[in-house]
Amino acid sequence: MEPLDPLLHQPLRTQLVAFLAGAGEQTFSELKRQLGVSDGNLDAHLKKLLAADYVCVRKDASGARAQSFFALTPAGLTALQQYVQALQRLLPADLGGEAQPGAPAWMPAR
Repeated sequence: MEPLDPLLHQPLRTQLVAFLAGAGEQTFSELKRQLGVSDGNLDAHLKKLLAADYVCVRKDASGARAQSFFALTPAGLTALQQYVQALQRLLPADLGGEAQPGAPAWMPAR
């Protein structure tokens, strides 16, 4: 069986990367609000995604208060696409996966 990306297999990181893929650049505050997580929890997950180059950060101090803006990197988008494809290959054909030749329809593709 194909291994799933352990970094993205954590539910909050999956949500975070998927949200950034659709929403584009977001502030820390907006991510926290949208995902319903604490500062510490979001910070810990963002650090892991930053270290893996799945997410990048831009700091903006032009306003009254400095803000950090986070965005998905090309590597992060590729990782998300590969993760989704790997999940789809695990699903039965009637749920979006591809059936193996000669295998029952419920058997996941490999």
